[in-house]
Amino acid sequence: MSTATIAVLTPELIIVLTATLIYVLGAFLPGKTFWGGVGLLGIAIAGFVLVGQRETLAAVISSRQAGPLAVDGLGRMIRGLALLVGALFVLTASKPQNESLVPEYVGTVLMTVAGLMLVGGARELTLLFLGLELISIPTYVLLFLGRRDGASAESSAKYFFLSILSSAITLYGFSFLYGVGGSTRLDQIEAALDTARDGFAGGSLYAQLALVLIFAGLGFKIAAVPFHFYAPDVYQGTTHPNAGLLAVLPKIAGIAALVRIASIAMPGTEATGIRVAMILALITMTLGNVTALWQTNIRRMLAYSSIAHAGYMLIGLAVAYGADLAPEGHEVKNVDGIGAAILYVMVYSLATAGTFAAFAFLGSRDKQVDTLDDISGVAKKFPATALAIAVFMFSLTGLPPLAGFWGKFELFSGAVELGTSTAVPLGNWFLVLAVVGVLNAAVSAAYYLRIIGTMYFGDSTNTVAVGQGGNGARLAAFASAILVIAVGLAPGRLAQKSRDAAASARATTAVNPAAATTPAAAASTNRLTAAR
Repeated sequence: MSTATIAVLTPELIIVLTATLIYVLGAFLPGKTFWGGVGLLGIAIAGFVLVGQRETLAAVISSRQAGPLAVDGLGRMIRGLALLVGALFVLTASKPQNESLVPEYVGTVLMTVAGLMLVGGARELTLLFLGLELISIPTYVLLFLGRRDGASAESSAKYFFLSILSSAITLYGFSFLYGVGGSTRLDQIEAALDTARDGFAGGSLYAQLALVLIFAGLGFKIAAVPFHFYAPDVYQGTTHPNAGLLAVLPKIAGIAALVRIASIAMPGTEATGIRVAMILALITMTLGNVTALWQTNIRRMLAYSSIAHAGYMLIGLAVAYGADLAPEGHEVKNVDGIGAAILYVMVYSLATAGTFAAFAFLGSRDKQVDTLDDISGVAKKFPATALAIAVFMFSLTGLPPLAGFWGKFELFSGAVELGTSTAVPLGNWFLVLAVVGVLNAAVSAAYYLRIIGTMYFGDSTNTVAVGQGGNGARLAAFASAILVIAVGLAPGRLAQKSRDAAASARATTAVNPAAATTPAAAASTNRLTAAR
């Protein structure tokens, strides 16, 4: 490992060292509440270093000395998002059910954050798989530490065995990709497949099989149908902080990995990729939203909501494939599906992390809010928290002017533009994708509004909410609500950064970086400006 690689990994090293410090010293000082503050301090230091890397690592970017790491805009954005949501979940879990396990819980959350940061910055299959496992393995521990009852044990076991299966499928897909690409480095794989695009390797059965297996393995991470079946039971059987972490961190990692591998590093597989992404998107968002309508358990409902949002994110990948298949110089080259998917996963993460933080605050160590009846009339007791939850529900629905609206706007407008083009393969299906997506957004409003209606118009004598989940959880909820509103009122900057990150990722992986860095941002920026 070169010194340049170590320099790039400094934020991750800080997070891992902080987690190790908490583990070791926590054995001698268990039950202390300041360990959450130590974790937040480590995250803040890592964030400061990450921001400073933008200038100090310019030489590394130009000389490609970072080895298996991608020092690009996508890596910085995913790593920064990991630190942000990591801080929110450390705050959310600041008052766990068992105080003696605070060091173990906080340290393990930090390890999942480090894993997500590795996934965001990896451009090599081995490091990417290591990052995915560094998210999965600590998650097993978190599920065990959450609730110590039969339901929690059952959910932990389900997630453990199915996660092992998904890791095996992903690794199997990586093995085929290594076979056809001749390397574990994504840029070298892309070069090999691009060179042989019209020959055996690029269009071979093995490359297509690798793509399908990778979609299947990472489909478990993002809870896409039919790899979603673990999610409702696991969410219902665990705590709100754990359910929130499962709904956010693996999904970010899965989308980042799919962007790096399936959408950028595998030229010649676009025809297969567009069909897989379309089918998964249509089924996933529809099944998730429709099934959520019948749920009364809050975490189970939000599990199906998380499944539906995975379908929306896959629209971005389908759009990216469609733009790649368009003729050279065609106007649909201005469509940026990857940038839209990155934007969507960010606004989704903020709203979802805030939602689970708010519900965690409304409960207590002895009793957490589980069903809709448990939050009946809660707005009368906790009006600020209820307002924050309403903001999150409206954002997840996609109502303006909140952040979630702009995420859906970018995805659907890209699909519509491809659907109206006669030069794009399966063009009419993009219109179907956009229409089904809009209809699903309308369906989702029904169960999100049920939560809001129950809080504001339900009988307050039925509520079990006591607001003893800790000030940390309340702070995390309010911080998330402010960010959701702020992004919604001024989406242009974040949307532009998402598109720049997509262009940067293509340049890092592409054989011809100069060609790949041409931004696809102009038309999308104009759409946002006109919509506002």
